Amino acid sequence: MDFKHFQQFLTLAETLNFRRAAEKLHMAQPPLSVSIRKLEAEVGVTLFTRGKDGVRLTESGEAALGEARRALFHAAQFRQAARAASTGDLGTLRIGFVGSATHEVLPRLLPRFHALYPGVELELREAISIRIMQGIEEESIDIGVVRVPVAIGSNTRLATLFTETFVLAVPKSNPLAQRATVRLKDLSDEGFILYSGVDAPGLRTAAIHACQLRGFMPRVTQEAIQVQTVLSLVEAGFGVALVPSVSRRFNSRHVIYKKLADFPASASIGISLAWRPSAESAAVRNFLDVAAQVFKE
Repeated sequence: MDFKHFQQFLTLAETLNFRRAAEKLHMAQPPLSVSIRKLEAEVGVTLFTRGKDGVRLTESGEAALGEARRALFHAAQFRQAARAASTGDLGTLRIGFVGSATHEVLPRLLPRFHALYPGVELELREAISIRIMQGIEEESIDIGVVRVPVAIGSNTRLATLFTETFVLAVPKSNPLAQRATVRLKDLSDEGFILYSGVDAPGLRTAAIHACQLRGFMPRVTQEAIQVQTVLSLVEAGFGVALVPSVSRRFNSRHVIYKKLADFPASASIGISLAWRPSAESAAVRNFLDVAAQVFKE
């Protein structure tokens, strides 16, 4: 028994005429008659009565009619789901993202993707970049929005969305807050709130690299993982910090942001998409395409 038998049974039940049913099925009448008899033999009951008055459904045929319709409906749903998944129009996309992506990336990218692919369910998971990269390697995350620089595995790829520089975040009470121009080299005597080397090694390395290019090693007074926590410590007066320029969206009466006149271009940071080509689904490819278009604009 297969879905062809269900379709033949349903067509004959609707027409109650072998000739018209065969025409609808684009087949000859004798093979249809043989196929229906084989179906009846397989289920072990008579589904149709045949006589001078035409064809009629038996009580067993009437009982089976609803199930045949449901079977064909689910078969169509199966085909539709499989085809939609193959084109990325249906399924689930697991996205890991860093907190700072909520300022610039996700508000621009997710509405566009959802409008184009409403059948794809998005599972959003906030984490630090190093954890997102681990999730991609372990295939528990399909695509990540990570802050770079970040260490990547040999099977992982990065696509840059945008680059930015660090800006200086200082407490309002710090004399640097009143200066019209601040240079990175002016910070050699300041206490720095720096990123954790274990959980945010990329940002930490970039910040230290920038300071070293200007002739000093930052004096670390506190460490934190998230940019938001770093800014909270600056706000509390524990020191100064180099934070991504997008962080200026964090408004506080007690934190002043300063552009650094001599910030080295080689210490730039940014936001990238990360994924594994070997585990790349159609939904991932569509997400990459939409991101490329959005950030090109």
